[in-house]
Amino acid sequence: MTTNAPRPEVLRYTAFSTAPDGGNPAGVVLDATALDDGDMLAIAADLGYSESAFLAAPPAGLGGQEGRAYSIRYFSPRAEVPFCGHATVATAVALAERIGPGELVFATRAGTVPVEVTEEDGAVRATLTSVEPHLEEIAGADLAEALAALGWPKADLDPDFPPRIAFAGARHLVLAAATRARLADLAYDFTRLEALMHRLDLTTVQLVWRASETVFHVRDPFPVGGVVEDPATGAAAAAFGAYLRDLGLVPEESVLTLHQGEDLGRPGELTVTLRAGDPRVRVGGTGARIG
Repeated sequence: MTTNAPRPEVLRYTAFSTAPDGGNPAGVVLDATALDDGDMLAIAADLGYSESAFLAAPPAGLGGQEGRAYSIRYFSPRAEVPFCGHATVATAVALAERIGPGELVFATRAGTVPVEVTEEDGAVRATLTSVEPHLEEIAGADLAEALAALGWPKADLDPDFPPRIAFAGARHLVLAAATRARLADLAYDFTRLEALMHRLDLTTVQLVWRASETVFHVRDPFPVGGVVEDPATGAAAAAFGAYLRDLGLVPEESVLTLHQGEDLGRPGELTVTLRAGDPRVRVGGTGARIG
């Protein structure tokens, strides 16, 4: 962006809540054509949200309806990330308020992400479809280091949920707490966990507790983004859905509810949908403008 170019409008939306003070806030720039990487990083850092999204014209061959397909990039206050679920939902809600509900297509660094936007009783809801996910094992030494950084004894893990690294656009380490109290008590070594996450190329650590067969409470430390905790994490929700299905912890066809942000005073709700015969994961939620 040249010094004479006007600063683009930076919108503020929350995702996974209809209340502006709930869910996860994101910056949204609907026309980032004139911005370079440094400009986008500076805007994200100035906002201080876990991520902000920046739209530009779609690449050739992306598909989708004219005027409803875009390139999208995501920046935390510290760096670009390949995919961000909550900023995708926030952007889709912002677009729906301007061009109406319907199908959107986003070209992300992780791949093509379609989003369906609907409106019901005045609430706008966006559901993204992830890129194809996968799981991988975590080495014993790396798991031990993660638990040490979190201050979690290994005995506090739920033995029914084996630790794994899950990917559905970004990499997340999934760790399950045996109790809700364990999940609620989060006071970790920021620098130590950040170093491990950089080494393993992790975006967040997805901490979970199972409340029922289809309901989970989750938290996501995000030190690599310069944020202690992400209030509601769509990319991690998609990765977690793949984790549950691939390990046989839920049926192949499932609708799951994830509660996140309660321990931060920003409650949000994420809906994770798994469909038989489709490896991709759908993550949906409402959104609202802030201010």
